[in-house]
Amino acid sequence: MQKKNIMLIFGGRSGEHEVSLKSAAAVMAVMDRAKYNIIPVGISPGGEWLAGEEVMPAFQRGEQAGSRVILLPEISSGELLYLENEQITKRVKITAVFPLLHGPFGEDGTIQGLLELSGLPYVGAGVLGSAVGMDKVMMKMLLQNSGLPVGKYLFFTSAEFDDSPDYWAQKIAAELEFPCFVKPANLGSSVGITKAKDREELLLAVQEAARYDLKILVEKTLYGKEIECSVLGNYHPRASVPGEIVPCNDFYDYRAKYIDERSELIIPAPLSLALTEKVKSLAMKAFCALECFGMARLDFFVNPTTEEVIINEINTIPGFTSISMYPKLWEASGLNYSDLIDELINLALKRQIARAKLVTSYDEK
Repeated sequence: MQKKNIMLIFGGRSGEHEVSLKSAAAVMAVMDRAKYNIIPVGISPGGEWLAGEEVMPAFQRGEQAGSRVILLPEISSGELLYLENEQITKRVKITAVFPLLHGPFGEDGTIQGLLELSGLPYVGAGVLGSAVGMDKVMMKMLLQNSGLPVGKYLFFTSAEFDDSPDYWAQKIAAELEFPCFVKPANLGSSVGITKAKDREELLLAVQEAARYDLKILVEKTLYGKEIECSVLGNYHPRASVPGEIVPCNDFYDYRAKYIDERSELIIPAPLSLALTEKVKSLAMKAFCALECFGMARLDFFVNPTTEEVIINEINTIPGFTSISMYPKLWEASGLNYSDLIDELINLALKRQIARAKLVTSYDEK
C-alpha cells in the first residue's frame, strides 16, 4: 500500500500558536508511519511557512528553522513547493492536509479557502463552518435560528464600546448582571477571556478582549456542569460519550486547560441516561446546523436538577494535546487515537471525492 503524503500544519498567526504546537506534536506522535509520510509545515507568528522535521522543535524554542514552502491556489497543482532564493527546488504531491491551527488565520476559514482553491482534501470544517464556528457571535445567532439553546449574550465592537462605555456597562448590568464573561468574539483556548464581577472589572475585561479582536462578546454566567462532547463525521455524524470538566480555577481558563494539571476530567460524565442522550443529540444537531465536517467538539452547561442543557460553543479544530478532551472522549467511546486520525483523514478524502463530482461550468442548452 502506497503511503499517503499528509501535510500537518501547525503554529500560525494567533494567540493560540503555542497550543497548536502541542496539538500537532501529539498527533505526529500517534500517526502510523507505515501508512503516512508526515510533512510538518509550521506557520511562524510572523506568517512564514516552513517545512521539515526541525520546524517543530525550533518553534517550541521560540526560534525558526526549515525550508520555506508555499501552496499555489491552483486546483491542478495539489503540490507543496519548496523554495530557495525564490526558486522552486522541490515539489511534493499532497494527499491530504491536516490543519491543527487554532484561532484566527487557521480555524476561521482563511486557510480552508486556500486549500479549496488548491484542490486539496483537508480535515475538518469547510470555509463556512470554520468561519461561523470561530465567530462566537455568528455561531450563537445561527444556533438560535435553528431552535437550539444558547445562553443570554450581548456583543459590540471595541469602537462602539469606546464611544459609549457607560451605555454598554449599564446595559450589561441590567440584561446580563454581574458576574459575566467577556471574550474576544474570534479566539479560542480561553485566550483573552475574563470573568468580570463589577463595572470596574468589566472595563478592564473589555480592554483585554480588545487586544485580540475588534468584536467583543459578553455572556451571562451560566451555572451547572461543564460538559463536552466530541462529534465525528460528515453528513451523518456521530457523537462520543460526554465528559465533564471540573476546573481547578474559577473557570476553565488557559492556565487550567494547558498549564495547571489539577483540573479534573470525568469520562463519562456523571449524567442520567436521558441527559447523556440529550447532550449527544444537541451536539450532532449543532454540528449540522453550523455546516461542520470531519470533527468538532461541543461545549455545554448542564443543570442536572432542571435538566436544562445550554450550548456554550463549538470548536471546529479542537485541541489534540495529550490532555485534550476530543481524543479522550473518542477513546472512551471505543475509538483509539490512531484510528481516530485514520478516520478523520478518510472523511477528508471522501468529502473531496464528492465535491470533485460537482459541475463547475454551465452550458446553456
